[in-house]
Amino acid sequence: IEELLANFSSGSLRQKRRLVDEIESRSKDLVGFGAKLFENFEPKSADWSFGWILQVLNRHQHQYLLEVLAAEKSPAFSTPSSNGIDYEPLQKSLLEERFEDADRITSANLRELAGKSAVERGYVYFSEVASISGIDLVTMDRLWLAYSQGRFGFSIQARLLHSLGGRYDRLWPRIGWKENGIWTRYPNAFSWNISAPEGHMPLINQLRGVRLMDAL
Repeated sequence: IEELLANFSSGSLRQKRRLVDEIESRSKDLVGFGAKLFENFEPKSADWSFGWILQVLNRHQHQYLLEVLAAEKSPAFSTPSSNGIDYEPLQKSLLEERFEDADRITSANLRELAGKSAVERGYVYFSEVASISGIDLVTMDRLWLAYSQGRFGFSIQARLLHSLGGRYDRLWPRIGWKENGIWTRYPNAFSWNISAPEGHMPLINQLRGVRLMDAL
């Protein structure tokens, strides 16, 4: 198990993803590894290797995970906010792979960061994004990355869009969104699981055009 974890931690993205099933199949061995399991954990990182291990423990060794998280040096990812927002509900939803709940929490957090007007109207204007704390955006993005095998998050969407020359008409099919019609079927037309395409989450509402995603 020690060699497996070392390979999982240091491997390339493709190598790590090839090992996720084996890591999950050895959840009992993870418990036996003890405190060494998280000795290299960096709370300020977006290292999804540790995020995945936490998710595996949550599914198969839940009581042990509760003990680990209650320890003095908890392996939970840090969640700084310059606006005093509590991101633990978002982290908990992502840890438990409740991605639809996490998406709704993310939207609510963005509205709170954008200000009272955004909260009251129920959505964020692209012009309000400039006033949103970069620290908070990075926190949300890190959590999405850490608990999705590096598949979901604002930065993943930005990377994909850049690779497609900024062409939204090419981005929508790539991340599994329909340019027209998905909004009337949301959330039933959306995939809320780890097998969704890269960049699929969080959902950025494009009803009013693409400028909100550009601003984020």
